[in-house]
Amino acid sequence: MIEFVIGTSLAASAGLNAWMPLFLLGLADRVLPAVQLPPTWSWLSGDLALWIIGALLLLEIVADKIPALDSVNDVIQSILRPAAGGIAFGAGSSAQTIAVDDPASFFSENTWVPVVVGIAIALVVHVVKATARVAANATTGGLAAPVLSTAEDGASFALAAAAIVIPVLAAVLLVGLIVVIVAAVRRRARRRRERSDQSAGRAHT
Repeated sequence: MIEFVIGTSLAASAGLNAWMPLFLLGLADRVLPAVQLPPTWSWLSGDLALWIIGALLLLEIVADKIPALDSVNDVIQSILRPAAGGIAFGAGSSAQTIAVDDPASFFSENTWVPVVVGIAIALVVHVVKATARVAANATTGGLAAPVLSTAEDGASFALAAAAIVIPVLAAVLLVGLIVVIVAAVRRRARRRRERSDQSAGRAHT
């Protein structure tokens, strides 16, 4: 159960920022004695990987705060974030961390399952994020982009860091993220119904 919470939190983090959980996982493997990535994912903590992922993380943080460019970035990230979510779930759920002593017991036979689950989770979070960003940009003329992006980066960092160090906190943050996603989906559905009703009213008049 703890492994699933860790993997889900990391995948959700990737849905907000593709590189945040991968960078934190690699960094934790390097500097925290209690965190050890399995051999399959140990490349994340290599010097070259950390430099590349760190540069991509910085690029996404900057690009996501520039109106118009943030929408282009979201289109590009439609592939990268789910892929990163799969890697993050697979690496995080099978790593030895402060809360997990025997990661081999999790999905020990079907090692591809956590990757697929991570892809799906990151994709859902990304779609909700990208859709909400388009609506916010249309309403505010792009002025909301830096504020929303900063909040998303903070949430991505909090989810990934908590997953690695304090999984119980990560579970609480996950519940909060789910509430936000459900509220956003319901609000969008309500607006669609309102627009449909307004269009129908104008057609009758």
